[in-house]
Amino acid sequence: GHGHPPAPQNVTLLSQDFDMILTWTPGEGSPAGVTYTVRYESQERVTKWIKVPHCKNIVRTSCNLTCVLPNLFLKVRARVKAVSGQLHSPWVESQFKEYHLDVELAPPVLKVNVKENLIHVNASFPLATCVESFSWMYDLNLWEAGSEDKKQYEGIFRKNSWTIDTTALRGNYCLSARSSLQSIDFKHSKFSHPVCVLLNHKG
Repeated sequence: GHGHPPAPQNVTLLSQDFDMILTWTPGEGSPAGVTYTVRYESQERVTKWIKVPHCKNIVRTSCNLTCVLPNLFLKVRARVKAVSGQLHSPWVESQFKEYHLDVELAPPVLKVNVKENLIHVNASFPLATCVESFSWMYDLNLWEAGSEDKKQYEGIFRKNSWTIDTTALRGNYCLSARSSLQSIDFKHSKFSHPVCVLLNHKG
């Protein structure tokens, strides 16, 4: 009575936090110890399914494909099957996605350093090495706590730290930033949680 393992369900290629990830849920009634194997195809070579070495016989229900994609400007899709012993389920395919157009950005993490009359801001991004060369940038907002009036600094390259002269500022000021991708279709993340600092505090 050993049938084939049930096929994975809800197979979805999704983008989050700069990555392209295939996710799925186990088929109903999956046996204990079932594993999964993933392949992908790119639109330039349809029907040529390519193995993903780090997603062969895995127990987890996701596979990060970001750095195996041969071209981040082409649509790709992936498929997954369940494996149990010598038996496997049918493959189940995802929809097509293109990294460059479909990638979702995460807000940068801000490091803020206050010196005398300057604020130095560094933004770090949770980027996979293969996409570090993209023109990731960030927009920065600075405002006095409690005020709606935000000073905006736009299009700062992520590799640069940004310096703000605070000579004229006094009080509690907050900074927040969002990631952006300067490309055909301008896109950006949500703003990060504010980081607040006390400026030119005498006393």
